[in-house]
Amino acid sequence: MMRKLIAVVMTINLSLLIISPAEALTVPASFKALANSPALAKPGILVIDPISQEEIFSSQADIPRAPASILKLISTVTAITAFGADKVFKTSLSATEDPKRFVLLGEYDPWLTTSALEASKFHRALSTKLISAISKSGADLSGITIEFNGLFEKDITNLRTFYGKKVKFKRISKSDLQANSALSPIAEINSPPLSEIIGFTLLWSDNTLADRLARNAADELGFTRDSDGMNNAFQKTLGNLEVSAKGLTVKDGSGLSHDDRVSARTMAELLWKIRIEPQFQPIYDGLPVAGKSGTLKKRFLKYGKSANGLIKAKTGWINTSVTMAGYVEVGNNEYIFAVIANHVNPTEKSRDQARKTIDKMLATVAKPAEESLVG
Repeated sequence: MMRKLIAVVMTINLSLLIISPAEALTVPASFKALANSPALAKPGILVIDPISQEEIFSSQADIPRAPASILKLISTVTAITAFGADKVFKTSLSATEDPKRFVLLGEYDPWLTTSALEASKFHRALSTKLISAISKSGADLSGITIEFNGLFEKDITNLRTFYGKKVKFKRISKSDLQANSALSPIAEINSPPLSEIIGFTLLWSDNTLADRLARNAADELGFTRDSDGMNNAFQKTLGNLEVSAKGLTVKDGSGLSHDDRVSARTMAELLWKIRIEPQFQPIYDGLPVAGKSGTLKKRFLKYGKSANGLIKAKTGWINTSVTMAGYVEVGNNEYIFAVIANHVNPTEKSRDQARKTIDKMLATVAKPAEESLVG
């Protein structure tokens, strides 16, 4: 039985959204034929009308499957739940009583960079700006040691590469950090708001950002930063949202692992929560639009082109999985869908065929508002 779904609260008059039985979406035979296509190899599919609380179409929707990048939806929901959309990650540099020793303290900013171009183009926090502040204070960079805590190892690797042997970086524990009582702040850099980071993450399916956000959220919610911690954080978040998490297990926050598992039902129910909870608006806004933006910019242009501009969704793929989950416009209404095809042959030709099949399948129901019938 379909889990209870209440009406979506939209910004326009609810009466315009409620459809009469005569106008209710009926999945055409062509949709069903494409859903059963060998190209999708018996996928998990769920289409929901969030207003009438009906399952429009369901096929093996409760089987946990390798979700690929649509897992990023869970990661970003968990991040907003943990921090709030306005969260800004801070990284600071302080001097110590030793003129050759400095302390770099961060909040695991997921979007640090050593590239001035990336910092300018994508509003990323430039970590080298902090180190440059040492020179501006009159100190010589040669032979200094920077002790650090709260930064991802990759970001420290980038700094080591940038400065070579000139600067030594040494990780310290939080207890060691507390012993550094005589710290004199020199400089601080901040990330853009979490909402902006999430928008980029979803639009371009950034694996590093998604994984970092998931680990940060797990830590903020009181769990470890490893896969066990992410599992616990995801389970807690979905449970509090009353979203089914049956069979959910993850190894990362990006969906790259073949051992990640989530059902089409979990994704569809989460998409409903994303749509009705104001705090998750940055996630909805960040989703690519069919034929228009991000990872969907080149989709729905030749296959399923009647759905061009009518779908907002997260795409995903790994070796044997091709997935998509999001929203499809049908006249004046918006339906939720999740498709996880995780038994696709591990070739690009097979994955491409699966993508085309999904696009054509969704196009059988997509319809612009001006073409909808008014009863």
